[in-house]
Amino acid sequence: MPWGRFLDPKNDYCFTQIFGTEKNKDILIHFLNDILCYKGDEQVADITFLPTSQEPDIAVYRQSIVDVMCTNQHGEQFIVEMQLSKHKGFEKRAQYYAAKAYSQQVLKEDENHKKMAVYAKLKGVVFLAIANFTMFPDKKDWQSKHYLLDSKTYEHDLKDFHFVFMELDKFKLKLEQLTTIQEKWAYFFKHAQHTTLAEIEHLIGKDIIIKRAFEAIDQASWTEEELRTYEHSTKTYFDNLAVEQQKIEDAEARGEARGEARGKTEGRNAEKIEIAKAMLIDGDAAERIAKITGLSIAEIEKLKF
Repeated sequence: MPWGRFLDPKNDYCFTQIFGTEKNKDILIHFLNDILCYKGDEQVADITFLPTSQEPDIAVYRQSIVDVMCTNQHGEQFIVEMQLSKHKGFEKRAQYYAAKAYSQQVLKEDENHKKMAVYAKLKGVVFLAIANFTMFPDKKDWQSKHYLLDSKTYEHDLKDFHFVFMELDKFKLKLEQLTTIQEKWAYFFKHAQHTTLAEIEHLIGKDIIIKRAFEAIDQASWTEEELRTYEHSTKTYFDNLAVEQQKIEDAEARGEARGEARGKTEGRNAEKIEIAKAMLIDGDAAERIAKITGLSIAEIEKLKF
């Protein structure tokens, strides 16, 4: 095996094995309460896993797929996402996923009869993302929490949306500097794969669930099939990363050559067009291409002919 004893919890498949399975749902419950700082009656006592695929309202759009989605004993929904690489507009995608989960609570048959009664029953949605990159360059803290607040009084009247982002790039604490359970979780995500047994003992302390999380990524407890899936997931990620990088480098090279002849402005536009063409060949959706290149949907549609 090309890995050490512990697997990388940031790997998509590994992440869902830790936090998205019935056998480990106590880890997810503990994690949610720890990161969200829930106390007393607001604590998550039990969860029910929900389908991670959200059907689109408009047929032309693709399904949105999240890593882990569940609801607690009060009906509040939680979306937990591991995001390995930076994508333009991820914060918008977070809001879209939360809004989709919120709206899908409304059953169509109820919409036709007692709309107001249905809306009154809507439960809140929490979107929690662990990002392996910097999302908000102007923020110093590695963790940020976002609510809907009154712009004058800062009162929290609209309570149904709550976003939490953990930016691992900003987390710089060493093992001996950890003081809170939130910091221990951040250290787990960032360093677990390379943590020694001695360091694990220091990290765990009295936190039994942190120990359970390490047991969940101990490859000795994984089947050969699970390890093959993990390896395939890792390979797919790096393959996709290499393809994206090559597209950018090729487009930059072509863009620079044309830019010398037509000026910097035309060169930048040519670069965007080349990236768009390469992505169209690979079958990427026009909406995704528009987000990455800044071209309009109409401009992208013209490139298809």
